[in-house]
Formats: sequence, C-alpha cells, structure tokens
Amino acid sequence: MSIFTRKLGIDLGTANTLVYLPGKGIVLNEPSVVAVSEQDNRIIAIGAEAKGMIGKTPESIITYLPMKDGVIADYRVTEAMLRYFMNKALKPFNFFKPDVMVSVPAGVTSTERRAVVEAAIRAGAKNAYVVKEPILAAIGAGIPIHESRGYMVVDIGGGTTDVAVISLGGIVSSTSVKWAGNKIDQAIADYIKKTFNLAIGDRTAEEVKLKIGAAVPLEEELRVTIKGRDFIQGLPRSAQVGTNEIVHAIDNELKQIVKAIKDVLAETPPELASDIIDYGIIMTGGSSLLRNFPDLVYRRTGVKATLAEDPLFCVAKGTGIALEHLDVYKKAVLSKK
Repeated sequence: MSIFTRKLGIDLGTANTLVYLPGKGIVLNEPSVVAVSEQDNRIIAIGAEAKGMIGKTPESIITYLPMKDGVIADYRVTEAMLRYFMNKALKPFNFFKPDVMVSVPAGVTSTERRAVVEAAIRAGAKNAYVVKEPILAAIGAGIPIHESRGYMVVDIGGGTTDVAVISLGGIVSSTSVKWAGNKIDQAIADYIKKTFNLAIGDRTAEEVKLKIGAAVPLEEELRVTIKGRDFIQGLPRSAQVGTNEIVHAIDNELKQIVKAIKDVLAETPPELASDIIDYGIIMTGGSSLLRNFPDLVYRRTGVKATLAEDPLFCVAKGTGIALEHLDVYKKAVLSKK
C-alpha cells in the first residue's frame, strides 16, 4: 500500500457507523445520528454527541437518522456524516483522498447502491466500492468464502437483517428484511406503553433490551426498573419489568427474523444445505447479541447457530480485510460505481 492512498472501510449502519483503518483496526464506532438546526439548516452535531441529544432537543434542533433500514434516507445529511467520520478517522493524514469500501444490505437496488458511492465520493473518497453486508460479515467472521462449501450468515443490525448463503465467493441465495434491532426496541416500547401505561423513549427501550432482553424465556429472570411518563397523569413514574415479559413482547419481531432464515434455507440448493447443517449458521451484527438468540434459531430451524467472534465488528473487519487483499476478494466484492 503506497503512502499516498489511504484505505478506509466503512460499515454504514442504520444505528451505528464503524470505520476500519487497515493496520489499525476499528478507529471509530459512533451512532449514525446527525443533529440539525432548523432555522439555518446547519449541522450542529454528528455521531455520539448528536445521539446524546435524541429526545432532549428544543424544537429548533432536529436529530436525524439519515440511514433508514440500511439505506440512505437523507442524502445531504448522510454525505455530511460520511465526511465527518472519514476526516475524523484519517486525521492527520487527510491530504490524500482515501479509497473507501462501504457496506450495503444484500437487498439494495442499483439506485441505492449508486447513492452510496456518490455520497462517499462527494464526502472525499478517491474511489468508492460498495459491497453487500453478508459477504463482508462472512469475511470478518473468518469464514473462507472462496471454498466450494456453503456457509450461511445471518447479519442482524439496527435497521435490517441480512440472511445469505455464500459459496465460492458469491451469494447463492439471500434476503434482506427490515426486522432488526430498531423494530425490537419499538416492540419493547409498545409493550411497556400497553402494559404499564408508561411512555418511554427509544434509548430507554434499547437499554431494557440490553440489560434484560432475551430470545427465549429464562428460568432465572433478570429484572430492571424503567422510568417514563405516565400516560394518564402525565407525570414521571417508574415500573419493574422482567426478562420473560420482554421475550413475550418481542416474539413477533424474532419470528420475522427466523422466517427470513427459513425462507433462505428453503431456496438453498440441497448440496449447500447439507454443508449448512454440518457447519451451522453464523450470526453477526449487534442485534445477534440478544441473549440466547442462537438457541432460538436452533429451536425453530433445527440448524445449529453460533455467534461469530465480535459480532458487532464483523462487517467493519470484513471491509478492512477485503481492502487489504483486494486482489483476492476482487470477484466477491467489486462492483465499482
């Protein structure tokens, strides 16, 4: 790698954006959030600072999540966010424009794909490559994707769940569904609203999921105290909730994710299906960290599921590895502009 071209891998997620610098590893992991002042349409904060403002801003400041379901919903804001993250990751070397590789969901259209490439180039990239998330997740999880064996990767993020069967460096069958971490948080908030008459924000719902959430009921329940606003009296109030209530609350969301896995298994050629039974399903992405999720997948599909190492970082790591070995991964990853 010449000193003149820096390389950057970007896992551009609905919930978080991670930046990978070959040789350094993951140099940035921040929420995909931008705060904009309404009066002059100026961007005030990006990333962690902007996330801290969610639900707490005066009316003149709006917090945007520029990525919706894994694709760009707000072009201008995404470009500003990418520029900020790229500059922050490259300091103090940003005299030269970097080559950038960005992850996109498996189901993205060619228009959505072009939007990502254009946003990256306008944000300061020299070249931009767009690669499907399951391929990157597989590379990052250490799966030898070039072998003539079938591997199944389930990447569960904030906005999308990508399920793919990979063999010989390509995707054989895949699906991308909009059921993932954010929908699970929403289900928790809805349940608490219905059961306790309490209004809680997205951040509280996410905390409940992380602290006590699980995919299957636990014998020894975990409990947490939630604080929110009482719907009837309009005053702050707290209530206690346990794991098994949350399991029940998010059942439908998890069913949709499992259904996506079953759909892909159903259209997998028999030869590859037998490989998957031998090797199991590899789960990556932040939302796969929900307690006992692999257990639920096994119970519902009959196929053993295991969590990849550092599931949160698999896609970002994959971008880094693919960038460092572009010659090897050319066929699997490249679709320039």
